[in-house]
Amino acid sequence: MDLLDVDALSKSYDTFQLRQVSFTLPAGYIMGFIGRNGAGKTTTIKAMLNLVRPDSGRVSVCGQDWATHEQKLKTMIGLALGPVDYYPKSPLRRISGVVRQFYPTWDERSYRSYMERFDLDESKTVEHLSAGMRVKYGLALALSHQAKLLILDEPTSGLDPVSRDDLLDVFRELIESGDRSILYSTQITSDLEKCADYITYIRQGQIVASCDKDEFQQAYRLVRGPKTALGPQLVAALIGSKVTELGFTGLIHTEASSTASGCELTVPTIDDIMIYHERQPREELR
Repeated sequence: MDLLDVDALSKSYDTFQLRQVSFTLPAGYIMGFIGRNGAGKTTTIKAMLNLVRPDSGRVSVCGQDWATHEQKLKTMIGLALGPVDYYPKSPLRRISGVVRQFYPTWDERSYRSYMERFDLDESKTVEHLSAGMRVKYGLALALSHQAKLLILDEPTSGLDPVSRDDLLDVFRELIESGDRSILYSTQITSDLEKCADYITYIRQGQIVASCDKDEFQQAYRLVRGPKTALGPQLVAALIGSKVTELGFTGLIHTEASSTASGCELTVPTIDDIMIYHERQPREELR
């Protein structure tokens, strides 16, 4: 079953448009939601949850329409949109006490476990937490009410590498039962290399691809070679490129590999795919 189904979601602002965004996330998987700053990741998440009113489109969670069952479905979602920055002078104990009242499925044992695992002291106030600890606290709240779908916007931002790796272990543990899923928006694509099953890539308000992570990477090839190899066919096939006096590096679709005769071809990283999609090869190669 798809825990999340987003269909043709659109939202227009004066300077930005979210256009016909569609993707699905089945139960038991982690989806990395990627795109450069301003591409539409946060707008998509907010429009999905009606935090901003979409112009059109449909969202269903656990097979139920969000517009019809919003109040009920909110209790089935764990949401973290960045570090906790509200009630800065309140101790964590008081904030947690308020939050737990909204969730009939609140699991006190899970909450205590995450607070201990993230080394969080309930007696501290929010203003006395580091940026990374505020992120961890927001995640502890999101993870403590048996949510079926976790929606996390930049959850590892501000965390050191050890804390990020620990968090990725938590994510993998959460989906082991096969009945939970995570939509994970991030700029740190190396984290997705470790934990994501699916990738959804948004660029300028439109979905470029939404598929299995391996399929996403195998759809492209990173090509390297001398500038003399840049014939008309290869230039036309390039999605993006970097050219120096020593040669060039670019991205092509795998089916266009025959245009790169004599060049080195490798499977790109997720970062590579994003970087080269943002480049315009014809302008760069003039």
